[in-house]
Amino acid sequence: MRPGWSDGNRVKLFENGEEFFPRVFEAIAAAQTRIYLETFILADDDVGRQLQAVLLAAAARGVEIDILADGFGSEPLSEDYRASLAQAGVRLHIYAPRRRLFGMRVNLFRRLHRKILLVDGCIAFVGGINFCVDQMLSAGPKSLLDFAVELHGPVVEQIAQFAIRSYSAAHPPQTRRERRQGETAAQPLRDGVPVRFVTRDNHRHPTDIEREYRIAIRAAQREILIANAYFFPGYRLLRDLRNAARRGVAVSIVVQGNPDLPIVTVVARWLYHYLVPAGVCVCEFRERPLHAKVAVIDGRWATVGSSNLDPLSLSLNLEANVLIDDEGFGQILRERLRRLIDEGCHRIDASRVPRRTFWRVVSGVAIFHFLRHFPRWAARIPASRPRIEPVAGNDAQAMDGHGSHR
Repeated sequence: MRPGWSDGNRVKLFENGEEFFPRVFEAIAAAQTRIYLETFILADDDVGRQLQAVLLAAAARGVEIDILADGFGSEPLSEDYRASLAQAGVRLHIYAPRRRLFGMRVNLFRRLHRKILLVDGCIAFVGGINFCVDQMLSAGPKSLLDFAVELHGPVVEQIAQFAIRSYSAAHPPQTRRERRQGETAAQPLRDGVPVRFVTRDNHRHPTDIEREYRIAIRAAQREILIANAYFFPGYRLLRDLRNAARRGVAVSIVVQGNPDLPIVTVVARWLYHYLVPAGVCVCEFRERPLHAKVAVIDGRWATVGSSNLDPLSLSLNLEANVLIDDEGFGQILRERLRRLIDEGCHRIDASRVPRRTFWRVVSGVAIFHFLRHFPRWAARIPASRPRIEPVAGNDAQAMDGHGSHR
């Protein structure tokens, strides 16, 4: 087995909240020992309140529950919601919180962007879906398209060990939690598949997710399918994609058709000029907002997770993806993406690439050098220890991300 990979795993794909949330709530309702949750957005809406209900019920029957929510994405979470969890014994912590400045959230960089749920050390969920109603089709035109996976098998032990390290790093020794009696390491499953859990941080693993993408892209022989909400990766990954297309690999990139940020439109126009002439098929998804962070290569190698292919995810944020090496799962994800391309996308061919103007050339050159040098610039930004703030009622004081008291 390749380093970092584990065999004997079972993987199930979920698309959108309609598929994902019922299964998550079912798993939490059946929890017996421990629940560990990391999320970027935890909202006090219909979805968040359903999560709240199953968590409170689990806490009432003695399940230990630890939640780490990001201080930017979850900043609007109501005080009543926070207090209800804390009073029930749920250990809710907020990652790197900061007060608003002139009514605006300003703590945009180095966020906890991971979405991980671990139940009893034997079931894990990893993906890009936040706990908010925007992940549901019922949200209407603003509903987000995204994916997640449920995992069983030895990879869950990798995630459990990661959760223990992540949690322990944020807590002093007297409040740390080790594996409870009755929790056993997940065993290999018959007919299971190889899976790897990959994270990105600002210390030991700053480029791991990007590196796995680049290795798979360079090894591609037939087809590369990527769906990514914020697609403006580093120059080396862009070059790998263009080189793959030039050697005959069918490369398709699904991006947002109606971006929510103006800079995304500017960058996209430059990417079209760089990728489309080389034979890359760029597809704009316009039905609703694209929030996906997935890829499948040669119908076998696949990844699902929280990491966008943009400077924030690849150089600053804390991210988590899983890699799956299995033709069965790869074909399932491939079929979902092909359907997306065929039914909901506008393809950008050479005739649709915006005409070059002086300002587009200038902005393109600026973007090119920004993408080329940003990882090196980001590495020079001090990665200070993030403050982990417990919600009132928890049994710990405010701490920084390495476990020292505030």
